[in-house]
Amino acid sequence: MLNEEICKLRNKLNESIVTGQDYSIIYQLSIELDELIAKYYRMKRESGS
Repeated sequence: MLNEEICKLRNKLNESIVTGQDYSIIYQLSIELDELIAKYYRMKRESGS
């Protein structure tokens, strides 16, 4: 489910920040997370929830 994907990616992003990974990795994860969140809200809007 999309909710689970968002949670997993958010955890991965948080871990990359805490461990001090390269900024390009953090940035890419952030973009992916933003896209998933946008998709989640589009789906909610389309379903009328």
